[in-house]
Amino acid sequence: QVQLVESGGGLVQPGGSLRLSCAASGSIFRLNAMGWYRQTPEKQRELVATITSGGSTAYANSAKDRFTISRDNAKNTVYLQMNSLKFEDTAVYYCKADIEIRIGSSWNYWGQGTQVTVSS
Repeated sequence: QVQLVESGGGLVQPGGSLRLSCAASGSIFRLNAMGWYRQTPEKQRELVATITSGGSTAYANSAKDRFTISRDNAKNTVYLQMNSLKFEDTAVYYCKADIEIRIGSSWNYWGQGTQVTVSS
């Protein structure tokens, strides 16, 4: 079994910062691309940022210049540093990982989500 456990969400004022973490555990042969997504009741789940196993990153336009995705391969953990937070960043943030549980068997796994609320 594979688990993704997120942490770091919470309540923050506009302009503030939060750092999300997502740790993968279980029967992991290889951890490939990882990413962060977010969802609100009004919108479908949307991509925020992704990072490959080699460290190449990509961001949604809404996240560029404010958010930074990174990973620690030794800890099977991906991070999302969020700065200059805005009201519209309020959402449930989900971690996603492409994990090989054995050679040639790759699956997408999702975390349970962590709430980020930006409010004054």
